[in-house]
Amino acid sequence: MLETVLLPTDHIILKTQNMKTFYQLLLSFTFLFLAVSGSTYAQTEEEQAPVYKISGKVMESGSGEPVPYAAVSLVDIETEKSIAGAVADFDGEFVISNFKNGTYKLQVSFMGFQPFASSTINITDSNSNINLGNISLETDAVALEEVTVMGQRDLIEEKVDRTIYNAENDRTLVGGDAADVMRRVPMLSVDLDGNVSMRGSSNILVLINGKQSAIVASNVSEALKQIPAEEIKSIEVITSPSAKYDAEGTGGVINIVTKKNNLQGATLNINSSAGIRGSNLGLNASLKRGKMGWTLGGFGRAGYNIVGAFDNNQMVTNADGTTLNILQSADTRTNMMFGRYNFGWDYEINKYNFMTTSVSFGLRNMQNRQDGLLTETFMEEELVSTLLRDVNVRNLSNNVDVNYNYTKTYEKPIKEFSISGLYSQNNLTNDFINSLYTGTFDDILSRVKNNNLGRNQEFTVQMDYVTPIGDSKTQILEYGAKNILRRAESDFAYFTAQGSDGEFEKVDDINLSNEFSYDQNVTAAYASYMTNFLKHYSFKGGLRYEYTTINADFRNSEIDADIPSYGLLIPSVNLSRKLEKGNMVKAAYNRRVQRPFLNFLNPNINAANPQQITQGNPLLDPELTDNYELSYSTFFKGSSLNFTTYFRNTTGSIQPVRTVMDDDIIYTTYENIGFERAYGFSVFSNVNLSGKFSLNGSIDGYFADLTNGLDDPMFAASNQGFVISGRLFANYSLPNNWQIQSFAFARGRQVQLQGFAGGFGMYSLNLNKQFNEKRGSIGFGAENFVTREMVIRNELNTPMIMQQGSNTLRNMNFKINFNYRIGKLSMDGPRRRKRGVTNDDIKEGDSGASGAMMNNN
Repeated sequence: MLETVLLPTDHIILKTQNMKTFYQLLLSFTFLFLAVSGSTYAQTEEEQAPVYKISGKVMESGSGEPVPYAAVSLVDIETEKSIAGAVADFDGEFVISNFKNGTYKLQVSFMGFQPFASSTINITDSNSNINLGNISLETDAVALEEVTVMGQRDLIEEKVDRTIYNAENDRTLVGGDAADVMRRVPMLSVDLDGNVSMRGSSNILVLINGKQSAIVASNVSEALKQIPAEEIKSIEVITSPSAKYDAEGTGGVINIVTKKNNLQGATLNINSSAGIRGSNLGLNASLKRGKMGWTLGGFGRAGYNIVGAFDNNQMVTNADGTTLNILQSADTRTNMMFGRYNFGWDYEINKYNFMTTSVSFGLRNMQNRQDGLLTETFMEEELVSTLLRDVNVRNLSNNVDVNYNYTKTYEKPIKEFSISGLYSQNNLTNDFINSLYTGTFDDILSRVKNNNLGRNQEFTVQMDYVTPIGDSKTQILEYGAKNILRRAESDFAYFTAQGSDGEFEKVDDINLSNEFSYDQNVTAAYASYMTNFLKHYSFKGGLRYEYTTINADFRNSEIDADIPSYGLLIPSVNLSRKLEKGNMVKAAYNRRVQRPFLNFLNPNINAANPQQITQGNPLLDPELTDNYELSYSTFFKGSSLNFTTYFRNTTGSIQPVRTVMDDDIIYTTYENIGFERAYGFSVFSNVNLSGKFSLNGSIDGYFADLTNGLDDPMFAASNQGFVISGRLFANYSLPNNWQIQSFAFARGRQVQLQGFAGGFGMYSLNLNKQFNEKRGSIGFGAENFVTREMVIRNELNTPMIMQQGSNTLRNMNFKINFNYRIGKLSMDGPRRRKRGVTNDDIKEGDSGASGAMMNNN
């Protein structure tokens, strides 16, 4: 039995499913537009009254350089209380407004500088706009030492709603990719294939700079290989997303923040690495002149000499009690090439209006081979058949993203309106050829080929508005609307041929050759409220409503794929309390929804290994998860510690269902029959042992309890167990601009409904030397340099199936790294927060979830 799906490659028309959805979108945007327009009109009326303002520029005494992010406070002379404030921008400039006339003094402070206090300032109707000019801050030698220490230990930061891993401070990542970065991040786990999970859940949302991208739309694990580690500034882990984020992603949100052009001038960065397993070359250029900036980048990566072995031992018991034992083994080879190219443009129209556009293009070419796949079948311990095959799997893709964002700010601090648009397209080719030999490698008896072509398209528009309530600085309201139109098509077919040179003939069976289309429209609106109260407490709560319509169709058959529309109301609550010495306690609750990703839905049969066949189910429903979280953060003697506990309960969980087909084939599909509960903890710490030596590490663990809820003893399944993972990073600064860094990671055995997925570990060491005033660096890296190979063992147990498999990977690697920066820059950071499209509502199997449409495996 085989089934397949093929995406039409001539053209794809993006469409809405019905006029009802269009009117919902129009109505949502109309309400938002009227609210923003009314607020803007009200502001215009207010501006007719006298506006009191104090402005100036914070400079460093001696050098005359600006001091960005300095804290500026306006203090009432009589009460000695701060009544208004601001934070200086990258030029050191600040403006304070929204206060009454009176007598004040100005206070300025910033870490590493001595505090500044001005003389008396009198504000009257006739003297309402005062420019203080340049304000000079004297450096503080003691404080500067503290700043240096802080910068070294901030590899991991803990914020109110997220944990941040500052990848740009990790030299062991040179020559790596985004998957290598995520292995270092607390609460994240990444297997050898690049499949990402957060605290044991693979149902995650992956964003790039806060936006969904076609780069991660179809397959997160493959997409991460396209993003070079050198381009990543930080990874943000958001375990309790607010109402602003799409409702999907039951595990949480991962935001990959890339490095941006925040400097005046022109520069060219060269990043390269060459090793025995792979090489890469990246070029990034930026130009910033006044209010306008451009970026242009290209990155290429090749992987080679990636060899290993595959072993499989599966025992199948048939209904009559007969036992079949199938043994498989093969050598494996993988070669891959990735490319990513991008262009960006930003323009500051004026003080209150800012716009950005960007275009990115990605390529992927992966070839996976199983050489000499030997399959031996035993019946009651007697050998009954021996088959010898070669399997060649090819995965190709090219994708393009076009983003646009316009942001408007106002005189009133925090108030902001933005509108964003995104168009994405991803073209996919997932093929395999299975060649059966006569018993030796001399003659090919027959060949089977599966072609699966696909194309995914997505168009998104969204509006966001944030404003303080009245004149309050502690109460903020944020709301917005969004619409996502998605279309995926898959066109698949099976072919057979005799001998090594026989012509392939298409199999005339609608289960093996068909076309499947899938249209999805998600219309959403949200509102959230933030406030600080009782001095030490912060609250953020919100509601999000999403309405989804789906239309699925098999073009060459009468298969019924009628999927009803549905609406979802999603709450979220975050509460935190600040304690003494910067310590903090946080509690959070949110409900999340996970729509099935298209590799769960795609009815194409993947039979690259004829003994293990997988097929999607286009009639899957979304799953619903409730998340509860409690965390505590503390700081002591230049170090930090965070401890988090959580509980996750999922209903309607999408789980694989495995049955026996044709006596000896394991057939896997997916159903909404699972219940999942996870009780977990996460501990991570930054420890500064001296000014030159620092450590950070984390341990993540959870108890998983899974069941499919079936009563039939032949199909009922449940499993439970503990899962532990950990990581450790060390950094030591040597004299003369030398630096040594090391990293180790261990991923524990994963609990699955019908078995276990084996654990594994990785480690690396990197020595780096900076030269030419730190413009360039050269280094040597070693990965898994003690162990020759790594073996990962998997288990599957059901009343009818017992399977044990292993994958061996020989991943010892040595490499040389070289980086150099050409150009001269000066500080001129971005003056506007850049909002953008954030599509994060798709479950993508073991690879996580993100964004859009179809994986055609």
